[in-house]
Amino acid sequence: MLGVLRFSTLFSILVLIINPKFVSETFTIDKPKLPVVVDNSASVRALNQVENVNSLIKSLKGNQALNDKFDLSFYSFGSNLRDSDSLTFTKKNTNISRALGSVNELFKNQTAPTLLITDGNQTIGSDYEFTSSELTNEVFPIILGDSITYTDIKIELLNTNRYAFLKNQFPVEVLLVYAGESSISSEFIVQQGNSIIYKEKLSFSLNDNTKTISFTIPALDVGLQKYKAQILPLQDEKNTTNNRKQFAVEVIDQATNVLVISEITHPDLGAFKKAITTNDQRRVIFKRPSEAISILNDYQIVLLYQPDRNFRGVYSEIAKLKKNTFVITGLQTDWNFLNNIQENYIKNVNNQSEDVSGSLNPNYGTFAIDDIGFASLKPLKTLFGDLEILAPHDIVLEQYIDGIASESPMLVTMEVDGVRHAIWDGENIWKWRAQCFIDTDSFEDFDDFLGKMIQYLASNKRRSRLEVTNEGYYYNNNSIKVSAQYFDQNFIFDSRASLLITVTNSETKDKIVLPMLLKNNFYDIDLNSLSAGEYQYTVAVSDQTVMRSGNFTILDFDVEEQFLNADVTKLNKLATNTGGKAFFITETSEILSALIKDDSFQLTQKRAQKVVPLIDWKYLLGLIVFLLTSEWFLRKYNGLI
Repeated sequence: MLGVLRFSTLFSILVLIINPKFVSETFTIDKPKLPVVVDNSASVRALNQVENVNSLIKSLKGNQALNDKFDLSFYSFGSNLRDSDSLTFTKKNTNISRALGSVNELFKNQTAPTLLITDGNQTIGSDYEFTSSELTNEVFPIILGDSITYTDIKIELLNTNRYAFLKNQFPVEVLLVYAGESSISSEFIVQQGNSIIYKEKLSFSLNDNTKTISFTIPALDVGLQKYKAQILPLQDEKNTTNNRKQFAVEVIDQATNVLVISEITHPDLGAFKKAITTNDQRRVIFKRPSEAISILNDYQIVLLYQPDRNFRGVYSEIAKLKKNTFVITGLQTDWNFLNNIQENYIKNVNNQSEDVSGSLNPNYGTFAIDDIGFASLKPLKTLFGDLEILAPHDIVLEQYIDGIASESPMLVTMEVDGVRHAIWDGENIWKWRAQCFIDTDSFEDFDDFLGKMIQYLASNKRRSRLEVTNEGYYYNNNSIKVSAQYFDQNFIFDSRASLLITVTNSETKDKIVLPMLLKNNFYDIDLNSLSAGEYQYTVAVSDQTVMRSGNFTILDFDVEEQFLNADVTKLNKLATNTGGKAFFITETSEILSALIKDDSFQLTQKRAQKVVPLIDWKYLLGLIVFLLTSEWFLRKYNGLI
């Protein structure tokens, strides 16, 4: 027995040392992917294709041969791509380019032909006809609708200002498009309520199929003024929804006048003017210090660009009139003069310059600001030295040097004895506006930021613990946002508060109560689910008596109902550019047959080799311990130890 135990122990140790192995092979079958991407926008319902889409999806899911060959997955899209739990066909916008791009990323480096079920009518985003070259898999468009051309006349585009000044004329530009072969006549009218305020008779033909009308409308009353533009429909016209469009203008009784005073010429001045006048409510006038003294009282805000000793008379007049100011400093600022002429801030400088960057202060709470990526913008120029703020203030942008926070602020707002001031210590601000355009293809982010600064400085309204911001009107196919800020009794932004908004339809009295979500340094809510109409709202703070009320109007305009038929031409080009093939929704059997019989989409057999030990070392080690233990007990029992 002892010999057997000893032999077994030594044999197990040798097996453990040698560690014999064998190769294990497993085989798996991989199906090619088949993402089915369905247009969930309202245009599908407008073209009466809902039943056809549901029938096609049912056929795809129920076809055994197709499911044996492909691994199907279903998605829907409007503005964005989503997993297809259910289809409502109510999305207000269509972005085909983004949907295809998202599918391309999901199935990158995989065989995944895409079934795109859509009418091809895109309302937002890049043109999918030109972005199709970036797709790595074939696209098979399933065209909803038909290619028949119907006689139609429509309002293609209507442009007008968002704001107008009382007793002024505001311009309106309308582009009308006719699709048809015969010569026709119609009449374009603009109504306010039941009154016709503009009309014009027009003629169209096969060759003369577009008309651009420009006219002006007088702004006679303050407040939101709603209008309806309409081109009278033709006889037996299939789609009359695109014959009319509502628009509105908010009439105000005064503008915000900004006086920019500078002794020098600099690109920053042009950038400020462009950004400020993006809003039609604002006007900018440039003057030298000697010219500005006599007209200061005509402006709500005075922007002082790099002041020097020539500004002495300007500062004296500003102090008398208690004007709000916005000071921009830089390399040509006379800080010795500036330190002596006012008492709100001081900076001891030398002749050296330095590059400084800015970063948004997340605790800034005077008004709501979105971070436009300040930290990544190009550095500004300023004179070396620390800026010290002597008055009660809030820091908008903190100053950074080579990525390290300095003790100086870059942009500060303050309110002293009811007068509002701001100082921005940095030159070459025009580069920030230019970089925003390079990064986003739009000046909007920078202009909105500067616009909020001007709006704050131009107002002398006392600060409230609850500030609510909204537009007077929205189009129901755009984002409908209301934002708010809540401050504690020390006027410090309170991020722990719970804000609720109650929205009531003025006509139906239907009421909804929703929580507002915290976003950076303000609360925000998107009310896209509301239908067209007039609404009143109340924003209240839970467990507090603080609340604010207001109203807004949602104008009815459904861009998805403007189409007569499918965009067959673009969908065919999309199929050709990606190596796929386009089908009409009525060709369900041909679609299934083409996919099943296409030899380019084959099942893939994958072999996986795995080298594994003959005996798991854990079990072998346990056996050795057991054998040695048994031998020891046996020897001990027989007195051999």
